[in-house]
Amino acid sequence: GSFCCFSSPFIIMATTMTTTMMLMLLALSSHLLSVSAEEPKAAVSVEEGLGIDVTAAPPSGDGGDAVIEEEGEDGNMIALVGQKDNPCVGKKPLHGPEEGDEYFKNVQCIEAGVKQALEQAGANVTKGYNGEFDAGDRVPIVTSYKEAGLCPVNVHWHLGAEHLSVGQFDENGTGPTTTRRRRRSRSMLAYDDEKVRLGFQCNYYNATDEKFTKPFDWKHCEGMQVGQTYEVHWPHSAAGMCGTEWQMQTPFYDGVFCKSGIISLDPLNTFQKIGVQAQVYTIVNDETYYNDNLLNGWIEYPDMDVAKYTGSTTGTTRSNEICSRFTPITWQVDRKCHMVSASSIDKLCEDMKAQKADMSDDLHAHGARELVADQFAADNHQRLH
Repeated sequence: GSFCCFSSPFIIMATTMTTTMMLMLLALSSHLLSVSAEEPKAAVSVEEGLGIDVTAAPPSGDGGDAVIEEEGEDGNMIALVGQKDNPCVGKKPLHGPEEGDEYFKNVQCIEAGVKQALEQAGANVTKGYNGEFDAGDRVPIVTSYKEAGLCPVNVHWHLGAEHLSVGQFDENGTGPTTTRRRRRSRSMLAYDDEKVRLGFQCNYYNATDEKFTKPFDWKHCEGMQVGQTYEVHWPHSAAGMCGTEWQMQTPFYDGVFCKSGIISLDPLNTFQKIGVQAQVYTIVNDETYYNDNLLNGWIEYPDMDVAKYTGSTTGTTRSNEICSRFTPITWQVDRKCHMVSASSIDKLCEDMKAQKADMSDDLHAHGARELVADQFAADNHQRLH
């Protein structure tokens, strides 16, 4: 399960290839791997002499007051305004070995009985769970991301939980909109009339308690609902514009892959340089649960129980049939659901609007990916504390 066979150590240094070569290593999950679907514990083999010229998708428009278009979290094209001077725009890759090959688009998880991608997310994070995908010597970051030299480069959230923590956020959870569900189904839970997939829900909701039902006057967020469950993600990266006015970015890939010279292929270090914090909340209309700084990361609770594993990027463009090529990265997921005030989330949206980068496409909830099947979930789950 270890990575081998590179002809020589290779570190991405060329500034003109900021996203290009840096993202080749994330392509290991499809083009370069051959893992038997029938033998989940089989070793991962990697082609010798890796030499892919990966190119980012050029943003359209000239910045300034004009509109720049990029692909967003849900696979749709989003408009970014006033981003001419943004050094991270367009850093999400698209093409690979050949011009126009759209190399970094999602891939079939299995073709001809062979896995085409490395470990996926979001997985079951119930205490004691471990996946079946052999992660070899790849282990997640076990310290805090700050200690590992990573900074938050984005914040966004999903409608319901993408991860599963039995007894906390699972198929028995409820909310103002609830549909009984199986743990894995791509088509389940269209939320109202919107094409947004609802994931797992927490168990706090009580229709007779007004903190779960009293409407909140949202001024900054879009389409949010008191009483509903949301999984908030904070992508972190050592290759972000940490400590600058361009640190926070939408889409998050631009922030994650903004700087060159950070990520190496030999040894492979994506899971050491890229990580996501995930925390699940039920939104309440109660100021007892107010937190005024959700922009920079999750809420630190006493005695937090955090699952850590390596996986991929998520979202509803992926499933157990269609896998993400952006893998492996570290995930740190709080196993417990928490209540947070609607005012806290609206303050977060206000803070996002104040960023120099245009984060407007992350002011609403994104759809939740179906739970990762055991065969695609890494076998390296660990506890933070």
